[in-house]
Amino acid sequence: MSSNKFRFAIDRGGTFTDVYAEVPGESGVMVVKLLSEDPKNYPDAPREGIRRIMSEVLGRDFADIELPTEKIEWIRMGTTVATNALLERQGARSALLVTEGFRDILQIGNQDRPRLFDLEIKKPELLYEEVVEVGERLRLLQKGEDPQSLRAAGKRVVSGVTGELFVVLKEPDVERLRAELKHLKDREIESLAVALMHGYAWRDQERLLGKLA
Repeated sequence: MSSNKFRFAIDRGGTFTDVYAEVPGESGVMVVKLLSEDPKNYPDAPREGIRRIMSEVLGRDFADIELPTEKIEWIRMGTTVATNALLERQGARSALLVTEGFRDILQIGNQDRPRLFDLEIKKPELLYEEVVEVGERLRLLQKGEDPQSLRAAGKRVVSGVTGELFVVLKEPDVERLRAELKHLKDREIESLAVALMHGYAWRDQERLLGKLA
């Protein structure tokens, strides 16, 4: 290989982890296959694969914490672990935080009906257990609207990361949200998915939810 540094490409599956490496020297390429979970022998399969390859090539038995990272050009990793967790419903217990009025949006979906005349449609289970509706709403300014006039009328106008302007129609009730999030915590809900209208552009509401959680 032309580089004098290590390059690692890793595929971490549910059962096995494959570590492919382009290494300095004549050999050029090395491959290591490990069990993805083997806590008696190593804490993390990708790191262990990197450690074994670098130890063999450089002639030194490196500990996991002392790998010479300056000799690594890049590491690229793909994994099916998250997909497997979704399919097997093995992930953390989750709740959905969504703009008020949209609690059923993921359940309704896009109305696609692959089997239009099926009399016994089996819908997949939802990934979340509870829904909290967040009382917030933004409106995108239309072309020709004057933000200064809106501000003069007492309206709050904010700028999103996209450069678009929004009028804040409703601010979230912080105390109500705090109580509802505490309820989720008491139920041992560990993960929150947040989907707020126009959240792609104006992120303050999502940051607020993060602080409250």
